[in-house]
Amino acid sequence: MTQKYPDDSLQNYCTWWRRAQDQQVRRGRLLWAFVPHVDQHPFVLVPEGRSEPTEHSSADYRLEPLQGTLPAAAKLPVAGLPYYAGEVRLVLRAKKRPVLVLSTGGADVPRPLRTGAARYQTNPTLLVAPYYGADQGGASGGWKPEFVARIRRCEYPQYMWDQLPLSGRNESILRLDHLQPVGRHGESMSSRISSCTRKPSASSTNTSCGFSWVASLKMEL
Repeated sequence: MTQKYPDDSLQNYCTWWRRAQDQQVRRGRLLWAFVPHVDQHPFVLVPEGRSEPTEHSSADYRLEPLQGTLPAAAKLPVAGLPYYAGEVRLVLRAKKRPVLVLSTGGADVPRPLRTGAARYQTNPTLLVAPYYGADQGGASGGWKPEFVARIRRCEYPQYMWDQLPLSGRNESILRLDHLQPVGRHGESMSSRISSCTRKPSASSTNTSCGFSWVASLKMEL
């Protein structure tokens, strides 16, 4: 895959995107994932009870802004949405975005150590950083060109400018300060958008380019 990058971009001095030949999820992979809007005020589902007192197939809830306090449990519990002390059910806006895999979560925990334990302790996850479209126009209006130019010249360490190997967009911004976990399963992410991945330059892990995108080898940070 050959792309032309601006002279003032990091990518102009590196081998950047290349197509992988497999579907393995590993560090450096480009995926799709649902990413919540981190600047929004979350809402909470407040239970009011079952729609029908004798049925567990439906329930009545109302939405309220999260105020830092826990809502009371429903008078009639619903089997499909059980109540756990100290927990709330948040409602957030999220958008399906390209994400870069930065960690695959480490080694799997052996089954004997997982048996009988709560799933949250060992459920496999990925750590990903999301990309945001930087093109002008669209629903969000795009990013200011002068800001994008500064990001492209590596002025801010939490941002990275890029041209993803995707149709429909020209410029994208990777936000390393939005690093977040996603479940390592098909319901939370998808690899259908791309078979591209990346690793450091073979000659050094401390080159001025930082990363180069390759077909199938691991990425070391």
